[in-house]
Amino acid sequence: MTVIGFNFTKMLVEKKNQTSDKIDIANNVVIKEIKEAKLNMGSSKKPGLEFTFEFTSKYNPNIALIELTGKIVYMDNEDKVKSVLDLWSKSKKIDKSLLGPIYNAILARCNVEAIVLSRDMQLPPPIPMPKVKKD
Repeated sequence: MTVIGFNFTKMLVEKKNQTSDKIDIANNVVIKEIKEAKLNMGSSKKPGLEFTFEFTSKYNPNIALIELTGKIVYMDNEDKVKSVLDLWSKSKKIDKSLLGPIYNAILARCNVEAIVLSRDMQLPPPIPMPKVKKD
């Protein structure tokens, strides 16, 4: 169905060293946990999932780190929720039909936040920014 909630639980930005060399930035998203979420919708409860995630931008060689942790809430029917939880409990894998919507929602919020945090810490943005060419 759809993503209905998103919040950050931790934001860490750490500037470790200075360098004039080339900086390599590696971004990563990891789902740490999936658990059932009972969602109150009026007088009824709807089935849902709560995904705990960690987004990192590592500035190498050991220059800086941006780490964002949070939760995303997804609502779906009871059968889908049960199958996702079963797959996660058995193999720590995510149903392929959810990968796109969940990761896109995480990346949309985390990339923007990481850009703001990198600006505040005077670091290069963790994703390439569009540039205008002279042509």
